[in-house]
Amino acid sequence: MAPGLPIAMDRPHFIGIGGAGMSGIAKILAQRGARVAGSDAKESATAEALRAHGATVHIGHAAGHLADDASCVVVSSAIRQDNPELARAAELGIPVVHRSDALAALMEGLRPIAVAGTHGKTTTTSMLAVSLTELGARPSYAIGGDLDAPGSNALHGEGEIFVAEADESDRSFHKYAPEVAIVLNVELDHHANYASMDEIYESFETFAGKIVPGGTLVISADHEGARELTRRVTGVKTVTYGEAEDADVRVLKIVPQGLKSEVTAVLDGRELTFAVSVPGRHYALNAVAALAAGVALGLPADELAPALAAYTGVKRRLQLKGEEAGVQVIDSYAHHPTEMTADLEAMRGAAGDDRRILVVFQPHLFSRTQELGKEMGQALALADASVVLDIYPAREDPIPGITSALIIEAARAAGADVTAVHDKADIPEVVAGMAKPGDLVLTMGAGDVTDLGPLILDRLSQK
Repeated sequence: MAPGLPIAMDRPHFIGIGGAGMSGIAKILAQRGARVAGSDAKESATAEALRAHGATVHIGHAAGHLADDASCVVVSSAIRQDNPELARAAELGIPVVHRSDALAALMEGLRPIAVAGTHGKTTTTSMLAVSLTELGARPSYAIGGDLDAPGSNALHGEGEIFVAEADESDRSFHKYAPEVAIVLNVELDHHANYASMDEIYESFETFAGKIVPGGTLVISADHEGARELTRRVTGVKTVTYGEAEDADVRVLKIVPQGLKSEVTAVLDGRELTFAVSVPGRHYALNAVAALAAGVALGLPADELAPALAAYTGVKRRLQLKGEEAGVQVIDSYAHHPTEMTADLEAMRGAAGDDRRILVVFQPHLFSRTQELGKEMGQALALADASVVLDIYPAREDPIPGITSALIIEAARAAGADVTAVHDKADIPEVVAGMAKPGDLVLTMGAGDVTDLGPLILDRLSQK
């Protein structure tokens, strides 16, 4: 039987309940019978989905939103110390719990698979959640994005497996004790929290050290950062995967088939060929990581491999938003240069030589732009033309001298056709003027650039 409620989480209050990670935990607690409440900055489909599960969701942050009898207050690293609900919790003596501690508590007594890495966590976690469900394993899962509808980022299942996205950005993945851990790649990111690659490696080493005795680390054999981590990690069973010749689970070939691909891999000396229902080499490799993790947990490869084809995408990960006037609009969450390059290469492979790729890019975080702005601009050179918006600040304050101009200059130096647009309201008109029948338009970034897709489609419909 799946566990019930963690101690002191029967009446939780979530500050920022609509966030991708927070909403998933709130949903699982509600499904386990907790009286869930919380607040968020604005109304959303996610908030409405939580209300459908019985949660009370307030819009805006105010001390009065916190019930006096709340058993705990759940926060993420994005919540500022001057939040009025946090201050009220201190007055009332209500315990404050970090999101990662709440998620760790939900996994207790189950068999967790924790998916980590600088890129690809949401996709790989989703692939496992969908394929395990397809196999009838009834997993619980917590994902950093919605599968097919608002609120579908999490589920309390009746089975013994719990699949969770493990966030390295604030070192919160150190809280988990997985039976199987996946590390997809290791690169320098989250510059406000990590000053060097050595700090990144140390953080991932700590994560790998949390794997339970007898557990398994599944890690890429292709990414140099992951290979270096493999050299550093000791005392844990390790299974490598990828196209490298020395990979334990070796990918022999990835054959693009439009917006899908076919993968052939060697596992335990046997060849397996299976379909991946999303485009791009990086997504095919994510599927192989999911396969290796499932096998490490004891699932039969012959059944899990075909089940992976049931995964057809997650919101914001190369998600088709629609088509108007012969132009397809696709949404991409990519915000790191490696992710941007991977998604643009995937789209180039799907589009062929006859279709143009146009990008509307919104940089995410001043610190990331300061460190990686040049590389972002170089990635945009893979598109036929790009529009670059101002930086989406998220949780950060501006850094003097750090603007989107850094990216635009680097893109133009790389030969890219780039236009700066400072007002998001102008984007639909700008894109409609650029786009021609057959073009692919990508709205790209981790901020609110995703809201532009429907507006662009509406303007295209008027052409």
